Amino acid sequence: MGDNGMTYEGSGVDYGTMDRFKRFAQQAAARTSINPKYGFKVVEWSRGESVFLIEGPDSYLAQVIEGLGTKNLVADALGFLAKEMDFLTGKSYYDHVAQDCVAMIVNDMITLGAMPLILGMYLGAGSSDWFKDESRYLDLLKGWENACNISRCVWGGGETPTLREIIYPTTIDLAGASDGIIMPKNRIINPGNIQNGDSIVLIKSSGIHANGLTLAREIASKLKNGFLTETSDGRTFGESLLDPTIIYVPLVDDCLNAGVDIHYAVNITGHGWRKLMRADSSFTYIIDEIFKPQPVFDFIQKNGPVDVKEMYGNLNMGAGFAFYVKPSEVNLIIGLATYLGMEAILAGHIEESSQKKVIINPLGVEFLGSSLEVR
Repeated sequence: MGDNGMTYEGSGVDYGTMDRFKRFAQQAAARTSINPKYGFKVVEWSRGESVFLIEGPDSYLAQVIEGLGTKNLVADALGFLAKEMDFLTGKSYYDHVAQDCVAMIVNDMITLGAMPLILGMYLGAGSSDWFKDESRYLDLLKGWENACNISRCVWGGGETPTLREIIYPTTIDLAGASDGIIMPKNRIINPGNIQNGDSIVLIKSSGIHANGLTLAREIASKLKNGFLTETSDGRTFGESLLDPTIIYVPLVDDCLNAGVDIHYAVNITGHGWRKLMRADSSFTYIIDEIFKPQPVFDFIQKNGPVDVKEMYGNLNMGAGFAFYVKPSEVNLIIGLATYLGMEAILAGHIEESSQKKVIINPLGVEFLGSSLEVR
């Protein structure tokens, strides 16, 4: 708890500390770049991006490994309360949880134009007793299958270890990995194509997605009614947190199929709107229009309390994905998004700059490049 209220770091998630480890990991990984055979070579500039690429003769291969985080703990909490209180539906929400995990993977995959081919599930359990609740795990499997279909990819294999004394007996650690492809090679989205004057198109999120749940759970622990506390739209806090993450694969795929020249794309998850400056080049990203965040964000901000800069610096705040394109491409992206049932807006533009910066004009909020050191 800081002078301005709660922070994500104060809830136990310190990106500054974790990002330092990630940078060292990237340096170690780069020393293995001499190893590819059979005509493949590493795309070095993809290190530090949301997806790693390796180039072949006719295509690029892509890899992403991601985890759900702690969102399943909210589903578990509501499941427990459902057994105690008659007015709850009793649903497990694990179909939503499964889609969240898949979305964390595939929404990273598409940022450089790769389409997921194969997706695998990792489910580490604290005890084999977790698998005794058949309705819960069938919801999970149904949600994972449906999310793979939305993502236009095949569910390959998986791994289900029981890790006693590493994972709590009543919980699971859900994660996954995907292999993808860019074919033909001219479908690659290369951040080196970002230009002065590019437009920023934001695609609306469905809510908190799968980032920021540690902070949200800490807030729930302070409330008299916890996850059952009502938000401004009449729903419970717990239900609002469990809205499934939008999968943006169909939109990126359809944009590329339609010939949209995407200069860069951003999955707005960890680090919030600071992610808008993930590309290595120095630009200022100026935002003039924003979505009204869903009620769950207002609830978090008020009940933390959490100040607005902390909110936008760590959460998606109503915007789950971003495209950087020439102004002439904006209407096509908005039209394709609308056709797919998504909401898109022309949010701002990009200017050449001596340093990386994100400026959110409607809020008077600014983030410097030094606040996002993921490379």
